[in-house]
Amino acid sequence: MIRLFLFLFLAASLFGSRVETFRWSDGETYISFLERNKLPLKPLYYDLDEDDQQISEEIIAGVHYQVSKNDKGEIEQTFIPLNDELQIHIYKKKGEYFFETIPIISETKTEALTLKIDHSPYLDIIRETGSKKLATIFVSSFKHSLNFKKELQKGDTLAMIYEQKYRMGKPFSMPTLKVAMIEMNNKKNYIYLNDNDGRFYNEDGNEIEEFLLANPIRNARVSSQFTTRRFHPILQKYRAHQGVDYAAGRGTPILAAGDGKVAFIGETRGYGKIIKLQHNDGYLTLYAHQSSFRKGIKNGLSVKQGQIIGYVGSTGLSTGPHLHFGLYQDGRAIDPLRVVQLATKILKGKEKTAFLKLKSNYDESIRLHLKNETKFERISMPDTVCYFFDGESCVQDKLSPN
Repeated sequence: MIRLFLFLFLAASLFGSRVETFRWSDGETYISFLERNKLPLKPLYYDLDEDDQQISEEIIAGVHYQVSKNDKGEIEQTFIPLNDELQIHIYKKKGEYFFETIPIISETKTEALTLKIDHSPYLDIIRETGSKKLATIFVSSFKHSLNFKKELQKGDTLAMIYEQKYRMGKPFSMPTLKVAMIEMNNKKNYIYLNDNDGRFYNEDGNEIEEFLLANPIRNARVSSQFTTRRFHPILQKYRAHQGVDYAAGRGTPILAAGDGKVAFIGETRGYGKIIKLQHNDGYLTLYAHQSSFRKGIKNGLSVKQGQIIGYVGSTGLSTGPHLHFGLYQDGRAIDPLRVVQLATKILKGKEKTAFLKLKSNYDESIRLHLKNETKFERISMPDTVCYFFDGESCVQDKLSPN
């Protein structure tokens, strides 16, 4: 609560400030950002503890961040999202710069849309909403179960209900699909997000095989779980751990969790020797703190699931040998333990009973939206919401809609 008050106080004290929104470019690092903006490296990086230094490497390309400058063009504040819940806050106070991680102020809205197919689900959703993100999550949800090219006809109907986060009055992060329906050959096909386990199922309660991911280390013990936000009661700081740590002896083989291509291999200060693999459906896996890479592994190389790509170590900011394993989808960190699987899941017993109740509610909601022909409507935030204040009026954020 104290930090939230500090955030609002600082935002309200930027007299004469102007706020600009930028997109984090591919290849940009936190240190290069500081250097490019002539911000001091010592207090904003080198004096930070290991956790803060490491989390600064979690900034994802494409994320929108805000910079507030005074009349002299000097940076007063910067807000850089790390995930859906936490952001880096750089601010200037009495001539000195400070670093902290604070919660993201956002609002989640449940939204829906229906439309008739004219060209394809992907193109039609973009034309209706202007959002590639909505089009992507809809098409991806049916990718492994339906063939749109062969079976879909002009005039068929689709519907979706999803949750969208809003930050500073604009859509933020990937939407979360709750239920999707598409009519093909006079048959309605559904996909449901099961709130109990965060996985997608069809009408029969069978899991939709979206992406098959295996454990990167055989028989390893999980030593640290995934979290996007936690408050450290002793340090009085917010922390994030956007991956899973596997405790293992130095030199233990690290396996590719899925088929993919090496997107990056190299070394960073925080994660030490690291490999990133790009997979299908927008997934990317990260393998950090390696002692060494397997011979022959290089950028652009295609690898198979289960193939050895490196060996456990303790390079970078690490207190002992382990593998930090990260998983991202479309630039968004997700919990690997909720995706790691060797076979698809079939709901039974109490789990299926709960799912069928959820399904019934979603079916009724879709039926009503179809009846009302619900159109996409961009939700605008109230005019009274102000994140930056110049002393007289609200300084509007310049971010264009996604």
